Amino acid sequence: MDIDFTAISGPDKYRLLTNFVGPRPIALVGTRSPAGHNNAAPMSFFNVFSHEPPLVVLGIQARGNGDEKDTVGNIRRTGEFVVNMVDMSIAEAMIVCSVNFASDIDELDFAGLTPVACNQIDVSRIAESPCSFECRLERFIDYPNRSLVIGEVVHMHVPDRCLDVQGRYVNPETYQPIARLHADNYIASDRQFELKKSDALLPYEASQVTPRPERIAR
Repeated sequence: MDIDFTAISGPDKYRLLTNFVGPRPIALVGTRSPAGHNNAAPMSFFNVFSHEPPLVVLGIQARGNGDEKDTVGNIRRTGEFVVNMVDMSIAEAMIVCSVNFASDIDELDFAGLTPVACNQIDVSRIAESPCSFECRLERFIDYPNRSLVIGEVVHMHVPDRCLDVQGRYVNPETYQPIARLHADNYIASDRQFELKKSDALLPYEASQVTPRPERIAR
């Protein structure tokens, strides 16, 4: 089947993209409301974008009537947000936070999550999250009915249990984030495996790092 994306509806584009691009990591994004309440919203249009500078990216859809969601408005106003990663221990609370609450509702309190002050930004992170990234807004890129939010990570919180003994790499036995597939379907990362490059490929990899003389001559 060939599908012309210039000739199909928005809902059909969403259905096809989210059905086949997955699993997608979930950012439970925390912001501060104008009245000081904790706002939290799950985003599966999310990923890490760069390590230097350390950037994450969020794609946030507008409301059905075209109005900005509270998360977008709060980030525009404060220039700050926190990305809380989600594992099975807070999966149900994450779904609670997906409800379109009024802006004066403290969503962390409603979902039974514990707010903890961040180190460098005025937003509460989630104590139960296996990993939280404090972010400052780098830029907005606005499209009709959608905003692309790029944030720079300025601080990270991760419990020791989620790291190996050297504190360098994740411990896959204790850090098992969930991700979204399609519709209401999710997946847990409790079945992990390693794939390593064969030694036979090393000469090819080296050739990409050091250009061959004939390529320089061109």
